[in-house]
Amino acid sequence: MPADAPTILATSIGFSSRNRNELDWAPGPVFPYAFELARTSGRPKLCFIGTASGDPATSISAFYGAFADHDVTTSHLALFAMPNIADMRAHLLAQDVVWVGGGSTANLLAVWRVHGLDRILRECWESGVVLGGVSAGSLCWHESGTTDSFGPELAAITNGLGFLPFSNCAHYDTEVRRRPLFRELIGNGTLGAGYATDDGVGIHYRGTEFVEAVADRADVYAYRVERGDDGTVTETAITPRQL
Repeated sequence: MPADAPTILATSIGFSSRNRNELDWAPGPVFPYAFELARTSGRPKLCFIGTASGDPATSISAFYGAFADHDVTTSHLALFAMPNIADMRAHLLAQDVVWVGGGSTANLLAVWRVHGLDRILRECWESGVVLGGVSAGSLCWHESGTTDSFGPELAAITNGLGFLPFSNCAHYDTEVRRRPLFRELIGNGTLGAGYATDDGVGIHYRGTEFVEAVADRADVYAYRVERGDDGTVTETAITPRQL
């Protein structure tokens, strides 16, 4: 069964690393939560998209390794150097959850649009496939946000997919420039009002409505950041429900 409404999980969460090995991934609690939202019965179907980091074989292997001992049907969609799935639309519409990895949001958007994946993913979203992801896999669903896609200096990105009519900022607590830049860009009108997440936090949207923030650890938050009529930026902390 698909989710009972268009559903997005936009996060600064995802996999954890076992044994201090960055590519020895273990699935975090956000994945059972995503399967629950997808109303899966039996073995959930999960597809990983790693476009933002160039579809590296190491990450794809780590994804499969993470779920090797779990009752999950896994697949991946790669676009480099060519699509590995002939009928991307049929494959993605058959999934319960599509999970997008981190990397360059600008490159992800450009490559997806060349291949028509932006249109396919909108159809998936409207059909009840749960769309989720971390970092670039969070920002991409929104109208705009902050990115390091263009170099070490963070910048605004304003051509997101726009499924969600908000700006977005991941890693709000861990990368020192993200918080002040996000606030500055909202304050000067470059970005509209939006949501940010500390590492370990994700946001569940039902349609285009905020439902709740969730976390895989304690003492982290989501934030609603918006500009008042007088130009003052207000940041409201949202305590997440711990998974």
